[in-house]
Amino acid sequence: MRRAMLVLAIVALLVPVVAGCAAPAPTAAPQATPETKVVEKIITPTPAPTAKPKRPNVVRANFGAGDVPTLDPGVAEDTSSITVIEECFVGLTRLDEVTSELHPGMATKWDVSADGKTYTFHLRTDVPWVKYDGAKKQVVKVQDCKGKDRMVTAYDFEYGILRALDPKTASPYAYVLDFAIEGADAYNNGKNTDPKSVGVKALDEKTLEVKFLEPAAYNTNIIGLWTAMAVPKWLIEGDDCTEARGERWIEPGFFQSFGPYTLKEWIHDSTMTIVKNPFWPGDQWTPKPKVDEVTFSMLDENPAMAEFEAGNLDAAAVPSTDIDRVKADPKLSKLLVIAPNLCTYFYGFNTTAPVVNDARVRRALSMAIDRQKLVDNVLKGGQEPAQWLARPGLAAAPTMKDHPDLGVKFNLAEAKKLLDEYLKEKGTTADKLDITLMYNTSTGHQRIAEFMQQQWKDNLGINVKVTSQEWKVFLQTTKGKDTPQIYRMGWCLDYPDANNFTREVVASGGSNNPVDESGKPLGGLMWKNDKFEKLVVDAAREQDPKKRVELYAQAEQILCYEDAAIIPLYWYTRVTVTQPWIKRTFSVGGHERYEHWEVLQDQ
Repeated sequence: MRRAMLVLAIVALLVPVVAGCAAPAPTAAPQATPETKVVEKIITPTPAPTAKPKRPNVVRANFGAGDVPTLDPGVAEDTSSITVIEECFVGLTRLDEVTSELHPGMATKWDVSADGKTYTFHLRTDVPWVKYDGAKKQVVKVQDCKGKDRMVTAYDFEYGILRALDPKTASPYAYVLDFAIEGADAYNNGKNTDPKSVGVKALDEKTLEVKFLEPAAYNTNIIGLWTAMAVPKWLIEGDDCTEARGERWIEPGFFQSFGPYTLKEWIHDSTMTIVKNPFWPGDQWTPKPKVDEVTFSMLDENPAMAEFEAGNLDAAAVPSTDIDRVKADPKLSKLLVIAPNLCTYFYGFNTTAPVVNDARVRRALSMAIDRQKLVDNVLKGGQEPAQWLARPGLAAAPTMKDHPDLGVKFNLAEAKKLLDEYLKEKGTTADKLDITLMYNTSTGHQRIAEFMQQQWKDNLGINVKVTSQEWKVFLQTTKGKDTPQIYRMGWCLDYPDANNFTREVVASGGSNNPVDESGKPLGGLMWKNDKFEKLVVDAAREQDPKKRVELYAQAEQILCYEDAAIIPLYWYTRVTVTQPWIKRTFSVGGHERYEHWEVLQDQ
């Protein structure tokens, strides 16, 4: 109100001045007589047509609250980091963000041995390493010690893979390569210190040989992941003309890459900007970008939505609290898209922690949740209640049509029975149980956590404490010995196969179940079931598609019901608003591909 009053006061002061200037005193005006009649004609000049200001060729997006943890392909594990990495680097293969089809990336073709285990990748030779030169304010090619352009080679990919597997790198995603590549597990866990024992070898600058453990259909998906991307050895370790930057190689001023975009600016905890790489040659799957820059803010979903409505963001996730309003708004509703998203939202248990170290308690907590109520009253985005981990729609994943009773459902009577059995055995009561739930800081995650807290209070009489941590810290906490009893997590596909969920997330050594070189649990679920482990390995080897589904279904029953190591909550949709001047694609895996976006000038 104070600002409005000030504006009105300024206008009131200006009006008399403007009026006086607009009518200067006339000079030698003719006097009116009966014979003459003076007619004053006021001519209003027609303003010259003005061209519509050209809209900046920049996309303004948002990552969510918290800094991007890393831009190092060898250590990245979260959606924000991977989104930028996959724009700045290109793997040997590249997944279509809309259809999940696999396309050539840096490898234009590959040969497969008769036993289906050895792949020979043939790389393109026309892609240079680049960096953003802040002084020149442009992207430039990186040169070697002889002044020649550094081109991306098979040796760069060999180095990137072996570096990710090196125990010193402590890559949280190396387990994917451990599960897939010959010799990777032993090298990654320090059992064999010779990198030559790993089934990855550059035969020459344009040829890379990879030996896999199994003739699995998803081998070409795994080798295209960011963890297996080329990285600049000369920048990380140094050479005759380049200073070693170590872990700092990902910072602006140092950063080097070769994809459609490269890093321009990174103001930690605030914004990040990537800029078009003019030297990316492009192809039909990963074209030259039409957008010059993409700027990412790091805002919680509510302020991000406000920035979108103010015209300061080009796309934003719609907070669950705003979905009804957006749907009812005549303008916003036209910008709303609710699209499929191959992701699963779940809670993990630290199965060694007090109280939740009993499967009866874990199952009771899971069965006491009315997932449909969560979707209808809190999420409101057409999500589907989840009964297991692997999102239907993935290859070999069970579906509700074929397995309607698989996994866990809302069953309050059974939940109370299980909890009462535990309480009687321990000689205590529900209100005295000490349980903590942790989520990464976000308004959306908070609302879900509070819903869960209320469900457990109302349905079981348990007072669960709720706490949060910033995303980067949360990732570390849930991988270590201080993993809370219950913690929030989500998983989006790296490639469209149940193996990427049911095995690679929760099996011993998986993303949410890390172990040390001896196989001892380090954090996360702290869980191992030998029958489960055998089932997911057998499913990975199985060639019959129907048999694979049944093997994964058996594994999911152990994971989500018998041992109840996790609480599956819902299968995602993405609820997004996009400005009308943006032409875009919608990723089903959470990693946007901005080289397919366009800023329109006629909207």
